[in-house]
Amino acid sequence: MSTQSQNQSNNTALSVLTALFFMMGFITCMNDILIPHLKAIFSLSYFQAMLIQFCFFTAYAIMSIPMGKLVEKLGYKNGVIGGFLLTAVGCLLFYPAAGSASYPIFLGALFILASGVTLLQVAGNPYVTLLAKPGKESATLTLVQAFNSLGTTVAPLLGSALILSDAATQATSQAEQISSVQIPYLGLAGLLVLLALFVKMIKLPDARKIAEAETEQNHDGKTSVWQYKHLVLGALGIFCYVGAEVSIGSLLVSVMEVTAGLSHSTGAKYLALYWGGAMVGRFLGSVVMNKIAPNKYLAFNALMAVALITIAILAGGGAVSMWSLIAIGFFNSIMFPTIFSLATKGLGKFTGIASGVICTAIVGGAIVPVIQGFTADHIGLLLSFVVSAVCYLYIVFFAVKGHKADQI
Repeated sequence: MSTQSQNQSNNTALSVLTALFFMMGFITCMNDILIPHLKAIFSLSYFQAMLIQFCFFTAYAIMSIPMGKLVEKLGYKNGVIGGFLLTAVGCLLFYPAAGSASYPIFLGALFILASGVTLLQVAGNPYVTLLAKPGKESATLTLVQAFNSLGTTVAPLLGSALILSDAATQATSQAEQISSVQIPYLGLAGLLVLLALFVKMIKLPDARKIAEAETEQNHDGKTSVWQYKHLVLGALGIFCYVGAEVSIGSLLVSVMEVTAGLSHSTGAKYLALYWGGAMVGRFLGSVVMNKIAPNKYLAFNALMAVALITIAILAGGGAVSMWSLIAIGFFNSIMFPTIFSLATKGLGKFTGIASGVICTAIVGGAIVPVIQGFTADHIGLLLSFVVSAVCYLYIVFFAVKGHKADQI
């Protein structure tokens, strides 16, 4: 295949992957609508409500490495198709879960849905980095993941309209309020099946061959993915980033309600600005990182997140705290794709397994929110954001030193 044909094939594949990242963002951010909705219906504490994120992101801890091995055997394209179909099954299970009016059954359905999203993550992220032009991995993954942020921006608006407002205006019983999630998730399941069929019908390049060629060029003599220190430190960086981002997104509506007097449905609409900031930041970051070293841009953004959390806590609530936390979304923007590309740089044939390792670390989205929810119950909602600040400080370390650990 000629270089021009190869580039066209890669560009087609990258275009298809934008739909994958959009759906991952949309489905993940719908959790931020479910949390205040189910918290009110089942009279949950912050800790209990955060079990939604715990079940969702625990799937990453349990399923990522097995999914990484599956992708190595089946290929990245089949991994994407399988991810869409498994996620669709999870969405379909919301219908009987709502019919049972049981919170634990809801959590079980979420785990299955999240297992599908895990497979999409494990297959999608390395697929993008392997298809990107050499030296442009961070910028390319950031650009494609901007569509993930588009999904997270649309989700609160659509979720608020379909779930929260419907439950508030029409439902009179607990069962009716819970059933307001059935139709939206059935619609998601149908869309996911259509995407799986679309990916099946088109021809995409085999990224495994690209990875094998990269390995032959490296000649680093390493025999295991765990021998790469920068990968391990990067996985911890993903743990911290996802944990902080999810914690802030999960508690933002509560901050608006408690400190600014907004309703759940109104707060959900403002939440779209948090995720929308990430979308804008990713489109901008894909351009900026062509001129500024990705690790330096990552360090700057993490420091800005710490500064904004500090302002929110010191303000003690109200509009200043609310807008400070919303603004963090913009600085979150380039963190996942930049940490991922820095952590997997030069791994060659180990890229698929490394993706499984890194996606396992997304379990930070399960653990950190629960820790912050526990902290909020005991020392106060705003003060609990210190937990997220500590996560961002680690990311500063990875950006400055950790990403080059194998060179030190």
